[in-house]
Amino acid sequence: MIVVGLTGGIGSGKSTVSEGLARLGAVIIDADAMTRELQQPGAPVFNAIVERFGQEIVAADGSLDRLALAAIVFPNPEILKELNALVHPEIGRAIRSRMREHLGTDSVVVLDVPLLIENSRYPVAGVAVVDTPVDIAIDRLVNIRGMDETDARARIARQATREERLAKADYVIDNSGDRDALALLLPALWEWMQGLEPVAADDQRLADPVDPPDATDGKSLA
Repeated sequence: MIVVGLTGGIGSGKSTVSEGLARLGAVIIDADAMTRELQQPGAPVFNAIVERFGQEIVAADGSLDRLALAAIVFPNPEILKELNALVHPEIGRAIRSRMREHLGTDSVVVLDVPLLIENSRYPVAGVAVVDTPVDIAIDRLVNIRGMDETDARARIARQATREERLAKADYVIDNSGDRDALALLLPALWEWMQGLEPVAADDQRLADPVDPPDATDGKSLA
């Protein structure tokens, strides 16, 4: 099993890259999708969030009202850290569990996360960054997702900077163009991934730590 980290800011096109890699044969571990699963009504993470933030973040149908929760946590970095402390350790356990399913195989596992990947946390052989200039990312968020520009800029500001991501990159995917231009870049990315070092069977980063370090800073998963 080869594990590759895939990251990029909101509006970068990371999900499009992830979908393309899946078509090429990659196994995708999507941290956002796992977060949504862990926050389903009745799940331990859902219960912990409601206990901390109250019934006001529960929608009429009993699900998590993400907009209401975002309105509470995003303006206050300290409160956001509290939310991350509830969510991140469980995401880490789920990610490691999925990785262990592919240990000893020839799978290329792509860890698709919005946060910067720290090699000390997961057995990542390399980090690929989907790079998009901020002005293009904002344009996509506003014109494709229908997001308010002020909200788009605020969300970008809460994430790691473009420079921080590029400093961590082993491979950079330039997604400043359209989908067709991006598709042409994926075969080379896939070839690079397949040439990376496989994970050793005894790599301790596959084990769940007693005190998980996954609740890190105030950077957002969204």
